[in-house]
Amino acid sequence: MAFQRIAIIGLGLLGGSIGLAIKAYLPGAKTTGYDADPATRARAAQRGLVDSICDSAASAVTDAELVILCVPVGAMAAAAGELAAALPAGALVSDVGSSKQSVAKALAEALPGHAIIPAHPVAGTERSGPDAGFASLFQQRWCIITPPADADGAQLAALCAFWEALGAKVEVMDAGHHDMVLAVTSHLPHLIAYTIVGTASDLEGVTESEVIKYSAGGFRDFTRIAASDPTMWRDVFLANKDAVLAMLQRFTEDLTALQRAIRVGDGDQLFDHFERTRTIRRSIIEEGQDDARPDFGRSDHES
Repeated sequence: MAFQRIAIIGLGLLGGSIGLAIKAYLPGAKTTGYDADPATRARAAQRGLVDSICDSAASAVTDAELVILCVPVGAMAAAAGELAAALPAGALVSDVGSSKQSVAKALAEALPGHAIIPAHPVAGTERSGPDAGFASLFQQRWCIITPPADADGAQLAALCAFWEALGAKVEVMDAGHHDMVLAVTSHLPHLIAYTIVGTASDLEGVTESEVIKYSAGGFRDFTRIAASDPTMWRDVFLANKDAVLAMLQRFTEDLTALQRAIRVGDGDQLFDHFERTRTIRRSIIEEGQDDARPDFGRSDHES
């Protein structure tokens, strides 16, 4: 089976990119879209993110075979509730949220009796809104799909094929395992970035703006991550709090060990740690998940 009628609810970075990617790589499919913000709907229409902009979530899904919820994880239940009455019986509902256990529970409660297979394209930039999307966002990026135990095999295969058609590499994973993995690879780095930038802001007055004025490459990378959508990340940390807190405890312990190495002058421990982590960074580049060029090889519309 292949999806020919696709509804996208939420037309920001991910929703807009999905719409543009469908036009570029699945030209036979028809798309409808809805966003709760009228200004976003208007801009999405100007950019042509989907074939048809609708005035409600219900009208967007009326004939859909696949519905993708591209809203913050804290808004999933409400978004699903808005379209529940109009959702076709045979439609598959998915999402793009960064925490999967909470989303699966919310969607199952809001849409009893409907087919639901959550997903998470591990792709994005710090930009948000309808101007942020671009068709190649998912190229060679992973999309993790977390089907429930009773998921229909044909629908799961179709969803995998859909994301592969958009250029993604697909991995099927247990939702709980996904949440633990993403806590350390995505959620904790964002929490650290927000913290460091906040600390620098607090110090800015003491240093007469020198923290900002003389920011080096490392601090610029942190500020890029900390520019991400605050609503989305607030919801992610609350939705995946158990895994995040577990990873944060481990990180705190490791940080304390490095703090002690610096205090006692243990250069060997510092060197060994830095050498091991540099190898991990090189592996990420070799896997094609980042680029060693300046600014990570990002073009203007991806930066």
